[in-house]
Amino acid sequence: MALIVRRGRLPATPHTEFRFDSRFTLEEIHGSFGFSGPYSRKIHLRRYPTVQAKPPRLGDFDLTPAAPRAKLALQPYHIRSSRIPFFSDAIRGRVPLLHGPSTVVSVAKPKSSTPKDAFFRNGEKHELYYVQEGRGTLQTEYGSLPLRKGLYVVIPKGTTYQVFLETRTAFFLVIESSSLIEFPPHYLNHAGQAKLTAPIVETEIELPRLASPIDRLGRFAIDVKHDGGRITRLTLGHHPFDLVGWEGSLYPFGFHIDNHHGIAREIHTAPPMHQTFQAGAPPSSGFSICSFVPQMEGWHPKEIPAPYAHYNVDSDECMFFSNVRYGARTGIIEEGSITFHPGALPHSPHGRAAELSTASRGRKSQRLAVMLDTFFENLSITQAAYRFRDPRYPLSWHAAQLG
Repeated sequence: MALIVRRGRLPATPHTEFRFDSRFTLEEIHGSFGFSGPYSRKIHLRRYPTVQAKPPRLGDFDLTPAAPRAKLALQPYHIRSSRIPFFSDAIRGRVPLLHGPSTVVSVAKPKSSTPKDAFFRNGEKHELYYVQEGRGTLQTEYGSLPLRKGLYVVIPKGTTYQVFLETRTAFFLVIESSSLIEFPPHYLNHAGQAKLTAPIVETEIELPRLASPIDRLGRFAIDVKHDGGRITRLTLGHHPFDLVGWEGSLYPFGFHIDNHHGIAREIHTAPPMHQTFQAGAPPSSGFSICSFVPQMEGWHPKEIPAPYAHYNVDSDECMFFSNVRYGARTGIIEEGSITFHPGALPHSPHGRAAELSTASRGRKSQRLAVMLDTFFENLSITQAAYRFRDPRYPLSWHAAQLG
């Protein structure tokens, strides 16, 4: 993030002596790209985050994506993730559905909060949560962020956090990336502000609220994800949320999908017009995240609001449907459905969707969807995704044509 944030108390000059209530504090740099990328400096009350009270051990759960038991033919998928059961918490209940060398797409449908004295840290990937259902709080060493429907939450790699629910259940789409997840650089001017033509405004992000440092001894478990999904449990002898202050440009933040201000034009707008975030260096690597929000359809007298068939051979497309009002998939998807279209296959609207969409010409759509497009990265489906697939989907275009 170009927006540098300061929370709590810390010295104005980095790496200089600073005392908090007469206690000598300790500095940590949470950085990226070695020492050349975005970073934040954190001031710990009295102990470094390296002070382990017990030897590391393998965790009692695993987030490694499991491949289907059989080799699969190339095909498009409709994954009915709304039918995945609610279970466990937001971490242990995470279900990987698609994965590649640098990207993982999962859902988490927790029915309980993170255990009070257990924490999670993704040591290999940055994370993006999209809240489909539920309310709660993300607690991190940087402070807390309220969670609610429609909120994107970006959590930098290496952040220690917990997820507490205020509702009986929640439903999260979780996207992981080896590269930073950020607003597209082409939306920003040389000063780091959003250009006046961009659909996002960087000042509409929601920032963590830092409380007083927790100065408590005990045994505090941090489950760290690494090596493709393995979990190692570290045990600190002090509470990890012990910061008296921090400042920098690498921190968790929220951005509500309603604050993606859709750009309309006279004829159909291609997906890049809907981009909200990116990871890596599109179009050479990484992925783009697009928000398909309610907006005016094209008003050309012969406009076709439904998208054209497309065949993006360098991109795998994953679409999460927050509601069912996406015209090209009418009658096919459920709320919370995920479609996965590998780049080796063209895909298109179903049946008469294109013709019927002309009735909405110049009107405001009511769609709500999140799309991930990879660049030069192939995703594979997991056993869990295959289990919850709609087996009729590959022939659904044919069925719609007959109907």
